[in-house]
Amino acid sequence: MKNLTIIGICIIGLWMAVPSAAHHSMAGFDRKNPVTLVGTVKNFNWQNPHCYIELDVPAKDGSVKTWNVEMTAPGYLVRAGWKKTMIQPGDKVTILAAPLFTGEPGALFVSVTLANGQTLSERAVGPVPPQSK
Repeated sequence: MKNLTIIGICIIGLWMAVPSAAHHSMAGFDRKNPVTLVGTVKNFNWQNPHCYIELDVPAKDGSVKTWNVEMTAPGYLVRAGWKKTMIQPGDKVTILAAPLFTGEPGALFVSVTLANGQTLSERAVGPVPPQSK
């Protein structure tokens, strides 16, 4: 009986530790110096816990860098008016994002402007709440 109790406590401890270790900090992104990325969507991953856009961005020397742009969860995007079919591979887009401090081609999403001029962000823009007197 004692062994079963110890095993049970270990399982519960591991189960509780997984969610806390699964999320990471956004401290690696330079939010004070956003970059504008103009390129072609390579892939749009609509998945939990974060969506991602892989964007092929041409450089001045003719080479192409694939940027991995991290977004929020699909639930937030849906509330902001997104559909998982809004961005497709091959789409030409402009993304405003906070780059990684390391200089690697990765960033935290701020907004995207589609080829038709529509701009989307991660959060819904709601009505202004009434001012109390």
